[in-house]
Amino acid sequence: MAWRGDPRVDATREARRFAGALEYAAARAQWRRETLAVAADGGTWRFLRRSDATHWVPIADDDVLAAHALPSPLSVRPASYAGQPVGAGTRIPLHASGRNEPFAFVVDGGATPVVVAADPLNRVSVAALP
Repeated sequence: MAWRGDPRVDATREARRFAGALEYAAARAQWRRETLAVAADGGTWRFLRRSDATHWVPIADDDVLAAHALPSPLSVRPASYAGQPVGAGTRIPLHASGRNEPFAFVVDGGATPVVVAADPLNRVSVAALP
């Protein structure tokens, strides 16, 4: 018999995990003076590092920022960047200056999607959609 969690509880847990990773990534970008990005599509989120002016590479040398697959049936998608809606797979930049536009992602577990949102001061919140 396989254990299956409650998708609402799982979505909240994964949203909090993602929020912690986002806060850490924003701080790391400033500490290391590097531009990072976060992208999410379907059941996975990933953090990327800019390798040059046109290329991004996945971060694999940091356990917190390594690609993370959500348990089924959860999904994650970007919702907005700088007040505008964005599509799946959009890279949300985290600048070395720490001056980031507000953005939001949605972790969907079915009946109650959870929003993970960051403000321009890199404060990240987690809240269920009303």
